[in-house]
Amino acid sequence: MVCGGFVCTKNALCALNILYVLVSLLLVGVAAWGKWFGLVSSIRVVAGVIGVGIFLFLVAFVGLCGALKHHQVLLFFYMMILFLVFVVQFSVSCACLSLNKDQQNHLLEVGWDKSENTQKDVEKTLNCCGYSHFNPNVTCAAICFHSSPHPVCNTCASIIQQYAGEVLQFVGGIGLFFSFTEVIGVWLAHRYRNIKDPRSNPGAFL
Repeated sequence: MVCGGFVCTKNALCALNILYVLVSLLLVGVAAWGKWFGLVSSIRVVAGVIGVGIFLFLVAFVGLCGALKHHQVLLFFYMMILFLVFVVQFSVSCACLSLNKDQQNHLLEVGWDKSENTQKDVEKTLNCCGYSHFNPNVTCAAICFHSSPHPVCNTCASIIQQYAGEVLQFVGGIGLFFSFTEVIGVWLAHRYRNIKDPRSNPGAFL
């Protein structure tokens, strides 16, 4: 059967959802690995990444079941959920790509102030103390803080801002790429719902 027919559309939809399943398992695995080896101590960050992975897995599972069974209801809900995810992800990706330096700095500072565990992770990983001001009287997880009786450490803002733009560009680009795969998923699901299964009863309702 030529591409664009029932079998080809079904296989394309299944392949797309298998890709989503692999990505969701990768997200859960990376979050669990980071927590297990102590790279990330913030429960909120780990729980957030795992939550996104589980949500993506459930959406992909619904899409996969709907594609394999040609189930009209599952495919409809899959289309609606995927479209909403596309709207949110596309908006966030565009926001990441359009942030200027001042907005990036404000966003980073707000995130810094919200979690002490995240602060410790960043200080330990980047070997820095404080966000914009170094205070030797405040406990810091960085190596430079414990290396001498009178520590002098770089602030984390000076280090983070060097990479913030590149990271946001990368995250925005990846998000934008996956948002277009979601558009393809919605289109495939809509097309697949309206194609009659050639192996079914010609008079059956589809």
